[in-house]
Amino acid sequence: MNDVAPLLTETPAEHPFAPFVRILGKGKRGARNMTREEAREAMGMILDEKVEDTQLGAFLMLLRHKEESPEELAGFTEAVRERLTAPPLTVDIDWPTYAGKKRHLPWYLLAAKCLAQNGVRVLMHGGGAHTAGRLYSEQLLDLLAIPLCRDWASVEQALEQHNIAFMPLGDWAPQLQRMIDLRNTLGLRSPIHSLARILNPLGARCGLQSIFHPGYQSVHRDASSLLGDHAIVIKGDGGEVEINPDTISHLYGTTDGQPWDEEWPAMSERRHVKPATLDPQQLVGIWKGEVQDSYPQLALISTIALALRGLGMPRAEAFEQAERFWENRNRSI
Repeated sequence: MNDVAPLLTETPAEHPFAPFVRILGKGKRGARNMTREEAREAMGMILDEKVEDTQLGAFLMLLRHKEESPEELAGFTEAVRERLTAPPLTVDIDWPTYAGKKRHLPWYLLAAKCLAQNGVRVLMHGGGAHTAGRLYSEQLLDLLAIPLCRDWASVEQALEQHNIAFMPLGDWAPQLQRMIDLRNTLGLRSPIHSLARILNPLGARCGLQSIFHPGYQSVHRDASSLLGDHAIVIKGDGGEVEINPDTISHLYGTTDGQPWDEEWPAMSERRHVKPATLDPQQLVGIWKGEVQDSYPQLALISTIALALRGLGMPRAEAFEQAERFWENRNRSI
Protein backbone atom coordinates (compact mmCIF):
# COMPACT_ATOMS: atom_id res chain seq x y z
CA MET A 1 0.00 0.00 0.00
CA ASN A 2 1.49 3.31 -1.12
CA ASP A 3 1.72 6.13 1.34
CA VAL A 4 -0.13 9.20 0.04
CA ALA A 5 1.11 12.51 1.36
CA PRO A 6 -1.68 14.74 2.62
CA LEU A 7 -2.61 17.64 0.31
CA LEU A 8 -1.43 20.83 1.93
CA THR A 9 -3.26 24.03 1.05
CA GLU A 10 -2.79 27.51 2.37
CA THR A 11 -5.58 30.00 2.80
CA PRO A 12 -4.91 32.80 0.30
CA ALA A 13 -4.14 36.16 1.81
CA GLU A 14 -6.86 38.77 1.58
CA HIS A 15 -6.24 41.60 -0.88
CA PRO A 16 -5.43 44.89 0.94
CA PHE A 17 -8.34 46.64 -0.81
CA ALA A 18 -10.92 44.00 0.16
CA PRO A 19 -11.78 45.63 3.52
CA PHE A 20 -13.03 48.75 1.73
CA VAL A 21 -15.37 46.72 -0.47
CA ARG A 22 -16.56 44.90 2.63
CA ILE A 23 -17.31 48.15 4.50
CA LEU A 24 -19.70 49.20 1.73
CA GLY A 25 -21.19 45.82 0.85
CA LYS A 26 -21.67 43.91 4.11
CA GLY A 27 -25.46 43.79 3.94
CA LYS A 28 -28.13 46.16 5.18
CA ARG A 29 -27.06 45.91 8.80
CA GLY A 30 -23.32 45.47 8.39
CA ALA A 31 -22.56 48.07 5.72
CA ARG A 32 -21.64 51.61 6.68
CA ASN A 33 -20.12 54.80 5.35
CA MET A 34 -16.36 55.00 5.23
CA THR A 35 -14.63 57.47 7.47
CA ARG A 36 -12.77 60.35 5.85
CA GLU A 37 -9.47 58.59 6.52
CA GLU A 38 -10.70 55.29 5.07
CA ALA A 39 -11.98 57.06 1.96
CA ARG A 40 -8.63 58.81 1.52
CA GLU A 41 -6.76 55.50 1.80
CA ALA A 42 -9.14 53.67 -0.55
CA MET A 43 -8.94 56.34 -3.25
CA GLY A 44 -5.18 56.47 -2.83
CA MET A 45 -4.92 52.76 -3.59
CA ILE A 46 -7.13 53.21 -6.66
CA LEU A 47 -5.06 56.13 -7.94
CA ASP A 48 -1.84 54.20 -7.30
CA GLU A 49 -3.33 51.29 -9.33
CA LYS A 50 -3.15 48.81 -6.44
CA VAL A 51 -6.70 47.56 -7.00
CA GLU A 52 -8.04 44.73 -9.16
CA ASP A 53 -10.58 45.62 -11.86
CA THR A 54 -13.24 43.47 -10.20
CA GLN A 55 -12.71 45.31 -6.93
CA LEU A 56 -12.90 48.68 -8.64
CA GLY A 57 -16.21 47.86 -10.32
CA ALA A 58 -17.70 46.54 -7.08
CA PHE A 59 -16.46 49.53 -5.10
CA LEU A 60 -17.84 52.10 -7.55
CA MET A 61 -21.26 50.48 -7.85
CA LEU A 62 -21.63 49.94 -4.10
CA LEU A 63 -20.84 53.61 -3.61
CA ARG A 64 -23.31 54.52 -6.33
CA HIS A 65 -26.03 52.46 -4.66
CA LYS A 66 -25.31 53.81 -1.17
CA GLU A 67 -24.54 57.40 -2.26
CA GLU A 68 -21.42 59.11 -0.96
CA SER A 69 -21.26 60.91 2.35
CA PRO A 70 -19.58 64.32 2.76
CA GLU A 71 -16.75 62.64 4.66
CA GLU A 72 -16.17 60.16 1.84
CA LEU A 73 -16.11 62.90 -0.79
CA ALA A 74 -13.68 64.92 1.30
CA GLY A 75 -11.39 61.91 1.77
CA PHE A 76 -11.46 61.07 -1.95
CA THR A 77 -10.64 64.69 -2.81
CA GLU A 78 -7.70 64.77 -0.43
CA ALA A 79 -6.27 61.61 -2.02
CA VAL A 80 -6.50 63.14 -5.50
CA ARG A 81 -5.02 66.47 -4.46
CA GLU A 82 -2.09 64.76 -2.73
CA ARG A 83 -1.11 63.20 -6.06
CA LEU A 84 -1.52 66.21 -8.34
CA THR A 85 1.56 67.75 -9.89
CA ALA A 86 -0.03 71.10 -10.74
CA PRO A 87 2.11 74.23 -10.36
CA PRO A 88 0.97 77.11 -8.13
CA LEU A 89 -1.23 79.10 -10.52
CA THR A 90 -3.61 81.90 -9.58
CA VAL A 91 -7.21 81.08 -10.55
CA ASP A 92 -10.43 82.85 -9.58
CA ILE A 93 -13.04 80.31 -10.64
CA ASP A 94 -12.82 76.51 -10.92
CA TRP A 95 -15.47 75.48 -13.45
CA PRO A 96 -16.06 71.72 -13.81
CA THR A 97 -18.10 70.70 -16.86
CA TYR A 98 -18.88 66.97 -16.94
CA ALA A 99 -22.58 66.53 -17.69
CA GLY A 100 -23.17 67.72 -21.25
CA LYS A 101 -26.34 69.48 -22.39
CA LYS A 102 -29.33 67.98 -24.20
CA ARG A 103 -32.23 70.44 -23.69
CA HIS A 104 -30.45 73.75 -24.22
CA LEU A 105 -27.13 74.84 -25.68
CA PRO A 106 -24.23 75.28 -23.23
CA TRP A 107 -24.66 78.99 -22.61
CA TYR A 108 -22.31 78.71 -19.64
CA LEU A 109 -19.41 78.66 -22.12
CA LEU A 110 -20.27 82.21 -23.18
CA ALA A 111 -20.59 83.22 -19.53
CA ALA A 112 -17.10 81.87 -18.79
CA LYS A 113 -15.67 83.53 -21.90
CA CYS A 114 -17.23 86.86 -20.93
CA LEU A 115 -15.84 86.65 -17.41
CA ALA A 116 -12.38 85.92 -18.79
CA GLN A 117 -12.56 88.98 -21.04
CA ASN A 118 -13.17 91.02 -17.92
CA GLY A 119 -10.17 89.78 -15.99
CA VAL A 120 -11.64 86.79 -14.12
CA ARG A 121 -9.27 83.83 -14.42
CA VAL A 122 -11.24 80.65 -15.13
CA LEU A 123 -10.07 77.01 -15.23
CA MET A 124 -12.54 74.66 -16.89
CA HIS A 125 -12.16 70.86 -16.95
CA GLY A 126 -14.26 67.99 -18.22
CA GLY A 127 -14.41 64.27 -18.82
CA GLY A 128 -15.23 64.00 -22.51
CA ALA A 129 -18.32 62.98 -24.46
CA HIS A 130 -19.25 59.88 -22.45
CA THR A 131 -23.04 59.78 -23.01
CA ALA A 132 -24.78 59.75 -26.39
CA GLY A 133 -27.24 62.51 -27.22
CA ARG A 134 -25.48 65.26 -25.27
CA LEU A 135 -23.40 68.24 -26.35
CA TYR A 136 -20.15 68.61 -24.39
CA SER A 137 -17.84 71.54 -23.77
CA GLU A 138 -14.90 69.81 -25.42
CA GLN A 139 -16.81 69.70 -28.72
CA LEU A 140 -17.23 73.51 -28.79
CA LEU A 141 -13.89 74.88 -27.63
CA ASP A 142 -12.57 75.57 -31.15
CA LEU A 143 -15.83 77.22 -32.20
CA LEU A 144 -15.65 79.66 -29.29
CA ALA A 145 -11.84 80.11 -29.22
CA ILE A 146 -11.46 78.73 -25.70
CA PRO A 147 -7.93 77.29 -25.31
CA LEU A 148 -7.69 73.51 -25.02
CA CYS A 149 -4.67 72.67 -22.88
CA ARG A 150 -3.06 69.25 -22.52
CA ASP A 151 -0.58 70.05 -19.72
CA TRP A 152 -0.17 72.53 -16.88
CA ALA A 153 2.38 74.62 -18.79
CA SER A 154 -0.22 75.23 -21.50
CA VAL A 155 -2.80 76.08 -18.83
CA GLU A 156 -0.43 78.67 -17.37
CA GLN A 157 0.15 80.22 -20.80
CA ALA A 158 -3.58 80.29 -21.63
CA LEU A 159 -4.45 81.91 -18.32
CA GLU A 160 -1.78 84.55 -18.83
CA GLN A 161 -2.91 85.33 -22.37
CA HIS A 162 -6.67 84.77 -22.23
CA ASN A 163 -7.69 84.36 -18.56
CA ILE A 164 -9.35 81.05 -19.46
CA ALA A 165 -8.19 77.50 -20.06
CA PHE A 166 -9.83 74.11 -20.51
CA MET A 167 -7.92 70.98 -19.52
CA PRO A 168 -9.36 67.48 -20.01
CA LEU A 169 -9.51 65.36 -16.87
CA GLY A 170 -7.54 62.61 -18.62
CA ASP A 171 -4.51 64.89 -18.85
CA TRP A 172 -4.27 65.68 -15.13
CA ALA A 173 -6.01 62.70 -13.47
CA PRO A 174 -5.98 59.80 -15.97
CA GLN A 175 -7.10 57.23 -13.38
CA LEU A 176 -10.27 59.24 -12.76
CA GLN A 177 -10.93 59.49 -16.49
CA ARG A 178 -10.59 55.73 -16.77
CA MET A 179 -13.27 55.33 -14.11
CA ILE A 180 -15.58 57.77 -15.89
CA ASP A 181 -15.06 55.78 -19.08
CA LEU A 182 -16.44 52.69 -17.32
CA ARG A 183 -19.89 54.25 -17.60
CA ASN A 184 -20.80 52.21 -20.68
CA THR A 185 -19.30 49.03 -19.19
CA LEU A 186 -21.07 49.27 -15.85
CA GLY A 187 -24.27 50.70 -17.29
CA LEU A 188 -24.38 53.51 -14.74
CA ARG A 189 -22.45 56.65 -13.98
CA SER A 190 -20.07 56.16 -11.09
CA PRO A 191 -19.47 58.55 -8.17
CA ILE A 192 -16.40 59.82 -10.03
CA HIS A 193 -18.71 62.01 -12.12
CA SER A 194 -19.61 63.94 -8.98
CA LEU A 195 -16.16 63.72 -7.39
CA ALA A 196 -14.58 65.48 -10.37
CA ARG A 197 -16.75 68.52 -9.68
CA ILE A 198 -15.36 69.08 -6.20
CA LEU A 199 -11.63 68.65 -6.88
CA ASN A 200 -10.67 72.29 -7.70
CA PRO A 201 -7.16 71.16 -8.75
CA LEU A 202 -5.55 74.63 -8.73
CA GLY A 203 -7.18 75.83 -5.52
CA ALA A 204 -9.25 78.55 -7.19
CA ARG A 205 -10.78 81.27 -5.01
CA CYS A 206 -14.20 79.71 -5.64
CA GLY A 207 -15.25 76.35 -7.01
CA LEU A 208 -18.59 76.28 -8.83
CA GLN A 209 -20.38 72.94 -8.81
CA SER A 210 -23.57 71.72 -10.43
CA ILE A 211 -25.26 68.63 -9.02
CA PHE A 212 -28.50 67.68 -10.75
CA HIS A 213 -29.98 65.08 -8.39
CA PRO A 214 -32.16 66.64 -5.64
CA GLY A 215 -30.80 66.48 -2.11
CA TYR A 216 -27.25 65.89 -3.24
CA GLN A 217 -26.27 69.57 -3.47
CA SER A 218 -25.97 69.86 0.32
CA VAL A 219 -23.71 66.77 0.43
CA HIS A 220 -21.28 68.45 -1.93
CA ARG A 221 -21.47 71.71 -0.03
CA ASP A 222 -20.76 69.89 3.23
CA ALA A 223 -17.79 68.08 1.68
CA SER A 224 -16.37 71.40 0.49
CA SER A 225 -16.90 72.78 4.00
CA LEU A 226 -14.91 69.89 5.47
CA LEU A 227 -12.09 70.71 3.05
CA GLY A 228 -12.18 74.39 4.00
CA ASP A 229 -12.92 75.39 0.40
CA HIS A 230 -15.01 78.29 -0.87
CA ALA A 231 -17.68 76.81 -3.15
CA ILE A 232 -21.19 77.32 -4.49
CA VAL A 233 -23.27 74.31 -5.48
CA ILE A 234 -26.42 74.59 -7.59
CA LYS A 235 -28.79 72.34 -9.49
CA GLY A 236 -27.68 73.71 -12.84
CA ASP A 237 -29.44 73.19 -16.14
CA GLY A 238 -28.70 69.70 -17.42
CA GLY A 239 -26.16 69.17 -14.65
CA GLU A 240 -23.85 71.95 -15.84
CA VAL A 241 -22.88 75.15 -14.02
CA GLU A 242 -25.60 77.23 -15.67
CA ILE A 243 -28.53 78.99 -14.03
CA ASN A 244 -31.93 78.07 -15.48
CA PRO A 245 -33.72 81.44 -15.63
CA ASP A 246 -37.15 79.78 -15.75
CA THR A 247 -36.92 78.32 -12.24
CA ILE A 248 -35.93 79.30 -8.71
CA SER A 249 -32.22 78.66 -8.09
CA HIS A 250 -30.98 77.63 -4.65
CA LEU A 251 -27.33 78.39 -3.92
CA TYR A 252 -25.63 76.05 -1.44
CA GLY A 253 -22.55 77.99 -0.43
CA THR A 254 -19.64 77.52 1.92
CA THR A 255 -17.00 80.06 2.89
CA ASP A 256 -14.09 79.22 5.20
CA GLY A 257 -15.90 76.08 6.31
CA GLN A 258 -19.13 77.92 7.13
CA PRO A 259 -22.24 76.91 5.12
CA TRP A 260 -24.76 79.43 3.81
CA ASP A 261 -27.84 79.34 1.59
CA GLU A 262 -29.34 81.81 -0.84
CA GLU A 263 -32.37 81.60 -3.11
CA TRP A 264 -32.55 83.41 -6.44
CA PRO A 265 -36.00 83.91 -7.98
CA ALA A 266 -36.85 82.88 -11.52
CA MET A 267 -35.99 85.58 -14.03
CA SER A 268 -38.85 84.85 -16.41
CA GLU A 269 -42.57 84.85 -15.61
CA ARG A 270 -43.24 82.12 -18.15
CA ARG A 271 -41.19 79.11 -19.16
CA HIS A 272 -39.40 79.36 -22.47
CA VAL A 273 -40.09 76.81 -25.17
CA LYS A 274 -37.28 74.27 -25.51
CA PRO A 275 -35.54 74.57 -28.90
CA ALA A 276 -36.31 71.79 -31.37
CA THR A 277 -32.62 71.28 -32.16
CA LEU A 278 -29.30 72.39 -30.70
CA ASP A 279 -27.35 74.37 -33.29
CA PRO A 280 -23.91 75.39 -31.93
CA GLN A 281 -23.80 78.29 -34.38
CA GLN A 282 -26.44 79.92 -32.18
CA LEU A 283 -23.69 80.35 -29.58
CA VAL A 284 -21.66 82.38 -32.05
CA GLY A 285 -24.72 84.38 -33.10
CA ILE A 286 -25.59 85.31 -29.53
CA TRP A 287 -21.98 86.23 -28.75
CA LYS A 288 -21.68 88.47 -31.79
CA GLY A 289 -25.07 90.07 -31.16
CA GLU A 290 -26.46 88.80 -34.45
CA VAL A 291 -29.17 86.71 -32.74
CA GLN A 292 -31.62 87.94 -30.11
CA ASP A 293 -33.13 85.33 -27.78
CA SER A 294 -34.32 85.95 -24.25
CA TYR A 295 -33.55 82.52 -22.77
CA PRO A 296 -29.79 82.47 -23.48
CA GLN A 297 -29.52 86.14 -22.56
CA LEU A 298 -31.06 85.51 -19.14
CA ALA A 299 -29.19 82.23 -18.63
CA LEU A 300 -25.74 83.59 -19.29
CA ILE A 301 -26.24 86.89 -17.42
CA SER A 302 -27.37 85.00 -14.31
CA THR A 303 -24.51 82.50 -14.69
CA ILE A 304 -21.99 85.34 -14.90
CA ALA A 305 -23.62 86.76 -11.76
CA LEU A 306 -23.26 83.36 -10.06
CA ALA A 307 -19.51 83.42 -10.61
CA LEU A 308 -19.27 86.98 -9.33
CA ARG A 309 -21.33 85.97 -6.29
CA GLY A 310 -18.74 83.27 -5.73
CA LEU A 311 -16.05 85.94 -5.72
CA GLY A 312 -17.82 87.78 -2.93
CA MET A 313 -20.20 90.22 -4.62
CA PRO A 314 -23.71 90.57 -3.19
CA ARG A 315 -26.42 89.30 -5.55
CA ALA A 316 -27.73 92.67 -6.75
CA GLU A 317 -24.26 94.02 -7.44
CA ALA A 318 -23.27 90.76 -9.17
CA PHE A 319 -26.18 91.07 -11.61
CA GLU A 320 -25.39 94.71 -12.35
CA GLN A 321 -21.76 93.83 -13.02
CA ALA A 322 -22.80 90.86 -15.16
CA GLU A 323 -24.94 93.13 -17.33
CA ARG A 324 -22.00 95.52 -17.79
CA PHE A 325 -19.60 92.70 -18.60
CA TRP A 326 -21.93 91.30 -21.23
CA GLU A 327 -22.74 94.67 -22.78
CA ASN A 328 -19.07 95.62 -23.07
CA ARG A 329 -17.74 92.28 -24.34
CA ASN A 330 -15.44 92.05 -27.35
CA ARG A 331 -17.85 90.44 -29.83
CA SER A 332 -15.18 88.97 -32.09
CA ILE A 333 -14.36 85.28 -31.65
